[in-house]
Amino acid sequence: MLEKYPDVLNVKEVCTILRISRKTVYALIRKGTISCRRIGRAYKIPKEGIIAYLSEKGIENQSV
Repeated sequence: MLEKYPDVLNVKEVCTILRISRKTVYALIRKGTISCRRIGRAYKIPKEGIIAYLSEKGIENQSV
């Protein structure tokens, strides 16, 4: 699913992948829902963090 993306993503790429706004991505980062590292003023999000987030959401939605 995410083969065409690099192993480390920026906020814009996460917005594209999840089809959410920048504001929502920053909110998920602030809550700690999506793991990231801050380098200078930029957030770097590992692709594994996005996969984990999507996996968690899939499990929650199936149990409801």
